[in-house]
Amino acid sequence: MTPPKSRGGWQAVRYSLGAAQKLGPIRVWRAMRSHNACKTCALGMGGQMGGMVNEARRFPEVCKKSFQAMAADMQGRIEPRFFETYSLNELRGLSPRELESCGRIADPLIAGPEDTHYRPISWDEALGLIGDRLRAAPPERSFFYSSGRSSNEAGFLMQLMARCYGTNHVNNCSYYCHQASGVGLGDSLGTGTATVNLEDVEQCDLLFLIGGNPASNHPRLMTLLKNLRNRGGKIVVINPVKEVGLQNFRVPSDVKSMLLGTEIASCYVQPTIGGDIAFLAGVTKCLIESGETDPAFIEAATEDYEALRAYVAALPWCEIEAASGVRRDQMEHVARVYAKSERAIFAWTMGITHHEHGTENVQWIVNLALLRGMVGREGAGLMPIRGHSNVQGLGSVGVSPALRQAAVEGLAALGVQPPTFKGHDTMAMMEASARGEMDFGFCLGGNLYGSNPDSRFAGEALSQVDTLVYLSTTLNTGHAHGLGKTTLILPVLARDEEAQSTTQESMFSYVRLSDGGPRRHEGPRSEVDVVAEIGHRALGEHGPLSWSALKDHDEIRRLIARLVPGFEKIETIGKTKQEFEIPGRILHHPKFATPSGRARFRAHPVPKPPVLGKNQLRLMTVRSEGQFNSVVYEEKDIYRGQERRDVILLNRRDIERLGLAVDQRVTVWNEVGTMPGILVREFDIAEGCALMYYPEANVLVPRATDPRSKTPAFKSAIVTVGCPEPLELMAKP
Repeated sequence: MTPPKSRGGWQAVRYSLGAAQKLGPIRVWRAMRSHNACKTCALGMGGQMGGMVNEARRFPEVCKKSFQAMAADMQGRIEPRFFETYSLNELRGLSPRELESCGRIADPLIAGPEDTHYRPISWDEALGLIGDRLRAAPPERSFFYSSGRSSNEAGFLMQLMARCYGTNHVNNCSYYCHQASGVGLGDSLGTGTATVNLEDVEQCDLLFLIGGNPASNHPRLMTLLKNLRNRGGKIVVINPVKEVGLQNFRVPSDVKSMLLGTEIASCYVQPTIGGDIAFLAGVTKCLIESGETDPAFIEAATEDYEALRAYVAALPWCEIEAASGVRRDQMEHVARVYAKSERAIFAWTMGITHHEHGTENVQWIVNLALLRGMVGREGAGLMPIRGHSNVQGLGSVGVSPALRQAAVEGLAALGVQPPTFKGHDTMAMMEASARGEMDFGFCLGGNLYGSNPDSRFAGEALSQVDTLVYLSTTLNTGHAHGLGKTTLILPVLARDEEAQSTTQESMFSYVRLSDGGPRRHEGPRSEVDVVAEIGHRALGEHGPLSWSALKDHDEIRRLIARLVPGFEKIETIGKTKQEFEIPGRILHHPKFATPSGRARFRAHPVPKPPVLGKNQLRLMTVRSEGQFNSVVYEEKDIYRGQERRDVILLNRRDIERLGLAVDQRVTVWNEVGTMPGILVREFDIAEGCALMYYPEANVLVPRATDPRSKTPAFKSAIVTVGCPEPLELMAKP
């Protein structure tokens, strides 16, 4: 498969037209234009301004990801005979794409300790069993987890049920993606979210895009990048992998861009995997030594600058170059580009957070922004590019181990005394499960198994849980490999099928209202309805809350408005239809919610590069163009020119050094796992580095986490590539 010279454009258009033709053009058009927030990334669009419209009222705002998610929800139902035909072992043999393509789950399913197949179960029997198991399980031996695709209402109600039940083991998928962003930003600035809104992005003259590939994962962001280049602005891309979509992209909504393509990166830097801090420290050193800082801002609005200045002054260039994999002259060039900017935005994705020093990576980005006063002003700031459409909203409404003090006090006023013990983060919860310390697990969407590092461990850990409950629309690898002793799958409605409206929060802290719509299949239920019914059966109606009443989304929103500062307007959103920006997060003035009121510089030391042995490489796991998070829609990755997923992408010089050949099958292994039969492919990636696809390559990712955010290091596994003899391979742990 030959990589194209430009990305986007006709490929996306052809896919969208094909999906529309297959599902029915009028049917797809109505679904895409309905007043519902987009189901994919947190860039956000849709809601009360209409489908394919963003908060700046731009139209058409749509991408291939939106069509893929919609097409998945518009599939036919899985008939009961499917589960009679396919055993659990046979389901384990299906790929992520094959499982997703089986259709919509329409009937509750159960697999007990002796079962070889899932079997249908009635809603009443399923909910009764779950209520019984929840009552029997001690609160400290139960966990509740949510994906970012669920609504604020469902997430809030789930965590509320968990607190009333008596546990703080509540978490969401952010621990495996942008938790390091929240922790780093919170410590440096006093806010854990983006400091900019959409209008700021449309005003900046420079954007740093660090450790991400929005051409594949956030395609609608490419319109903003195209507009930035068209108005004379610059984009500095920092990524070990040379992604053609970040060099040239064809934006379907722009005729000129479609025909000729748009240059995206004005400067492309390829540090080695894990070399970000060294690179950022090098650029910082250049700016300070050349006097290209903002002394007035630093003096008036920051603290601990002298520690940063002293650290980079003592940092030798040879160490910076060795750790970053970037030449000094390249760093000096980036510093000069930044020095000329009047309004710069720093954007990053999981290439920054998926490291054992992920929080420190984020705080070095903050350092660079503070150095020239690019935080606390219009058209400039910090922008973590979040994945799931409502992952930020779930954190806002309390789907996390620790509740904010305002929520604790608000619950106490209602007569609810939340537990006080420390709740597990996601990895701690998995490790507790592996130790046999979890009796009950509740997963509101997502794929907990598929999103974990060390796949073998993840499956074994979940198998120790007595009762696992999954709420889902379609099948995923977790339903095949992540079974508890008893596993239930409850089919739920998609966002645009809800009978009542729901809300979602974009990465710009903008809360949208989704109207819902007609259900596509009989059987699935609203997530809120399911959670409220379980609360009713497990906790009864004699406490301070009426679970039956909380099936009403307006009732839930009244509680959110009361317990979550900044969400006061959500109380009446169901009636007023007035979407809103959460106050206090977008920083257009240099006032920071830290104890001192000042932003903090953090002079974290440059991490020492790992010493690689013979045939060893640094591996990053990534998503393909044909997938969203752990959901795989297509086996091919057209943007990287790959027709399959069982590949390892290597620099040409590494292929030669290792004595390999393109399309040769090799084994990739480390202390965690082994992947045989992998095809070698040449790609433009930093020397000494390798790229493989997530979630399949999770089998090679150790469980090491950033100590502050507890985010796993998906982007920095050390692997060996070669063709070992079978006995040698078997000797590996």
